[in-house]
Amino acid sequence: MEVPGFAHNITSPLSPCEGMIKDLSLDSIQLCERDDSKSQDGSMEELPVPQNIKISNITCDSFKICWDMEARSKERITHYFIDLNKKENKNSNKFKHKDVPTKLVAKAVPLPMTVRGHWFLSPRTEYTVAVQTASKQTDGDYTVSEWSEIIEFCTADYSTVHLNQLLEKAEVIAGRMLRFSVFYRNQHKEYFNHAREAQDNRMMPSVKDNSGSHGSPISGKLEGIFFSCNTEFNTGKPPQDSPYGRLRFEVRADVLFNPDTNLYFGDFYCMYTAYHYVILVLAPRGSRGDDFCKQRLPALDIGNNRFLTCKQDEEGGLVFHHAQDVILEVIYTEPVDLALGTVAEISGHQLMSMSTVNAKKDPSCKTCNISVGR
Repeated sequence: MEVPGFAHNITSPLSPCEGMIKDLSLDSIQLCERDDSKSQDGSMEELPVPQNIKISNITCDSFKICWDMEARSKERITHYFIDLNKKENKNSNKFKHKDVPTKLVAKAVPLPMTVRGHWFLSPRTEYTVAVQTASKQTDGDYTVSEWSEIIEFCTADYSTVHLNQLLEKAEVIAGRMLRFSVFYRNQHKEYFNHAREAQDNRMMPSVKDNSGSHGSPISGKLEGIFFSCNTEFNTGKPPQDSPYGRLRFEVRADVLFNPDTNLYFGDFYCMYTAYHYVILVLAPRGSRGDDFCKQRLPALDIGNNRFLTCKQDEEGGLVFHHAQDVILEVIYTEPVDLALGTVAEISGHQLMSMSTVNAKKDPSCKTCNISVGR
């Protein structure tokens, strides 16, 4: 059963979680005294404190919680108070406004209880949780137990259900398809020198950064090499500007993208601008990257999707198209030999403001957000 009610910014006098608002007093919430508070007939006992709290069935915006209780006064329990807080990040900006703690108020339902809510749970986020039992009095006040021990847990990544919702949103704005012939990757001179001298002339996969949606299952986990394929509308060729470096590696599209390659949707996001980005993953069939993506990402038909296609023409050759109205970031999951393409200097500018390295998604954008934690 899901929690039937919630309240924000409510604390009982001995809330255990650091960062709670300590000067807030509520007449309707009273802590049980240690010396056995008494009712009018003198028979009231302390309420049992939840013990051995267990968290299970964790998703990006829900979890199940249960605990053990002593039998004493158990029949008096009418509600549970669940104190939920984001775990403090020691590396966070000390001037940033602190997250407001959340107190969930639930009727005393059979356990385990499901706690669900995208307005207070975010994916890939560490939380602390503690529980009180409570008894609602005839005058509307509450008598509550002491707090339980504090338990820590971390919410999960987006599931394929959530990623399919993002995929559908991205399809709406993808626009018409433009033909292209090469994938390209811009970097600095030192990057390519290192590939030649230390990596046997190969560009090697590295772990994806934390750019994009906070709940993306590929951030910090999938290894790959970023490529671009977008072209300029008037020339049909790659743009001559880049935020990543003045040297550009170009490789024929069919080297990385062909019928032996699987294509996956990875993410859809923006960075407080009008530009929207779609992350796609190219994984050679049967590769380790392919196995990773099969378990976590929606697969796309390479010949029929709204973002990136590979089709055979009448003569048996491969023809490639990309979506016009989104910026594609393509991750290739295997090493790429520099001998397969060319490295040359671009004639344009290095536009650092366009970099998406560790870029944070705009949580207020209605175009690229879904109704789960950002």
